[in-house]
Amino acid sequence: MNTFNAIDRLVVLLAKLPGIGKKSAVRLAYHILNTDASYARVLSEQLACLHDSIKRCSECGSFTETDPCPICSDSGRDDSVICVVEKPQDVYVIEESREFNGKFHVLGGLIAPLDGVNPGDLSIGRLLSRVKRRKACEVILAVNPTLEGDTTTLYLQQILKEVGVEVSRLASGIPVGGDLEYIDRLTLSRSIRARVKM
Repeated sequence: MNTFNAIDRLVVLLAKLPGIGKKSAVRLAYHILNTDASYARVLSEQLACLHDSIKRCSECGSFTETDPCPICSDSGRDDSVICVVEKPQDVYVIEESREFNGKFHVLGGLIAPLDGVNPGDLSIGRLLSRVKRRKACEVILAVNPTLEGDTTTLYLQQILKEVGVEVSRLASGIPVGGDLEYIDRLTLSRSIRARVKM
């Protein structure tokens, strides 16, 4: 008779996290077990109260403890430029670059008709009202260059041009330190098309 013990149950839960396979889950479980019990207690308390303390910003749709979020309520940021991203963690990634000083808008996904995700399922209507209300000059589309990302970009580009706002997209191409020999054909093709004059 094979019964699960506490470590097995923890491994199963950890393995459900994105990017964590069974080996990583086992390593994490034993790490937690080997640390001080107070660490495990604080970790469990933080996980338990996460959904109570974090909510969606009513303005941009990102995760926040206060509504509106600190980025939306920051008067020092440029209201005229809105960076559109797929999910809340993309806001974090762009903020880490320290290169963008505008506001954000989280779509909550990408258009994917085969998966049943249509434009009406995303926060596109809210984006349009923000653009009009804030009199935005530019919308930067910062979604992944996948089939769904390209579909979403083309759709947004069309409806935003009707509103009269400038639409741009993040440049895509060869990563810093990359080797041409290992770059996939699509990335290389985008790099050539998005080349810059020197």
